[in-house]
Amino acid sequence: MNADDFTTLHAAFRAAAEAAPGNAFLAVPPRPGRDYDAGGREITYGEALAAVEELIALYRAAGYGLGHRVALLMENRPEHFFHLLAFSALGISAVPVNPEYTHDEMLYQMAHSEADLAIALPGRMAELRAVGEARGTALPVVDAVRLPGNLPRAPRPPRNTKPDRSSELGLYYTSGTTGRPKGCITTNDYFLKAGQCYLEETRKGIVTITDASERLLNPLPLYHMNSGVLSITAMILSRNCQIQPDRFHPSSWWYEVAETRATIIHYLGVVPPMLLNQPEGPDEKRHRVKWGLGAGIEPELHGQFEARFGFPLIEGWAMTETGRLYVAATEPRHIDTRAFGRPTARMEGRIVDEDDAELARGTAGELLVRAPGPDPRDGFFAGYLKDDAATEEAWRGGWFHTGDTVIQRADDMFVFVDRKKNIIRRSGENIAAAEVEACIAGDSRVAQIAVIAAPDALREEEVMACIVPMPGTDGDEALADDLMARCLEKLAYYKAPGWWLFLDKLPTTGTQKVQKAQIFPKGEDPTKRPGIIDRRDRKKRVKR
Repeated sequence: MNADDFTTLHAAFRAAAEAAPGNAFLAVPPRPGRDYDAGGREITYGEALAAVEELIALYRAAGYGLGHRVALLMENRPEHFFHLLAFSALGISAVPVNPEYTHDEMLYQMAHSEADLAIALPGRMAELRAVGEARGTALPVVDAVRLPGNLPRAPRPPRNTKPDRSSELGLYYTSGTTGRPKGCITTNDYFLKAGQCYLEETRKGIVTITDASERLLNPLPLYHMNSGVLSITAMILSRNCQIQPDRFHPSSWWYEVAETRATIIHYLGVVPPMLLNQPEGPDEKRHRVKWGLGAGIEPELHGQFEARFGFPLIEGWAMTETGRLYVAATEPRHIDTRAFGRPTARMEGRIVDEDDAELARGTAGELLVRAPGPDPRDGFFAGYLKDDAATEEAWRGGWFHTGDTVIQRADDMFVFVDRKKNIIRRSGENIAAAEVEACIAGDSRVAQIAVIAAPDALREEEVMACIVPMPGTDGDEALADDLMARCLEKLAYYKAPGWWLFLDKLPTTGTQKVQKAQIFPKGEDPTKRPGIIDRRDRKKRVKR
């Protein structure tokens, strides 16, 4: 199916379901002890369509439609997609909630998005009700597992127009450089073009996708665009199946891959080293995987992985703002580098200096991207919610500024170098240093704070806090523990610094802005600095 033939994601899904009702649409790997689908589950397109139609009737009866937003706190359960598809039919926008969010983070998201309703797992309902009370406007919360026969009434009538490609379908929050996450507005057009781009880029070079025969296992969270937008839309357009585990489990990964008959897998850079560190077992030999797609594998591990497990890992690049992606699927792939693809018919790219002047091949600079043709924003995100200034700044000169430092080789291949933005990338999560700094700076014992990325062999990067204590305050383990507890209370666990270092002073400019690049000499590993405090073992996922 071609994405251009449909006005909404729901219309594309309905066409797929009517053409192949018996095809598998969603699958859940078996996992004993999980509180849902412990024995695994398979959902056909026909079964999913029936569930989606029931939800459409339920939301419509309660008055929800174009102009409303509904928060979804359903972790990685397949029913998330039933609600999303129903929203597409009605013009509702989904606001996926990171299940690791604390009260303060959810309060910001619910207040900023002005969500009209929340659908949540039973164990999370009380938290969202407390968020609703704290934000000052009603936030009805509904049990996602046992939906009532009647939803709470919508607070206002929907807009009296029919949803189309320009209608908002999802509001995805992505870490920005100024503290709080930004809400990326995404439309039906964004979803459809993202899925179409995925199919086009994975049907060239050494990878293939065949209609109505693939099973794609994606362990990434549904509040990210990778699993929640990109791969699921591609599967719908090709009448294929998305396998949705609750998350990545290294010890049982190959069992899940083999049992679900996956032909494609998605990964993050943290996945290959974890799998290579697992002892060899029979499950890793009985899989059917043709290729994997992801980002961030260490170059020295790339060839090792492919040799041991018998299929290629295709490095790619995308952002929530872009929707579409680059993939390094054609040879030479340059797997000994961080190469991630070449410009495509759907996304142009160029490398520029600080003044946006184009640089020569082989010179590191910022990657700028745009859609070809008269509208450079075609198919990209529709803007940052309530932040037109940030949207226009990102699009200055008619190109989207990615904030990534990249080199373009003579053969057009892009090679990732570093992040220009003040973002820390830990196990696939983008963490805004400014958000962590704001949390720590709220403690009266902190005079100055700089949060930076420290190297981490397993997680790509780890959060590190460099702190100047207030006069009279000891920079010791007790203070580190207090500040760590503060971060774990107010932020998702992965945002808390794993490393803490107390210093007498931080380098600053004449305007007292901290110069992070000068805290440590070039080439020094900051985690080896005398006096550093390691609290990585306290960063643990909390069952909320």
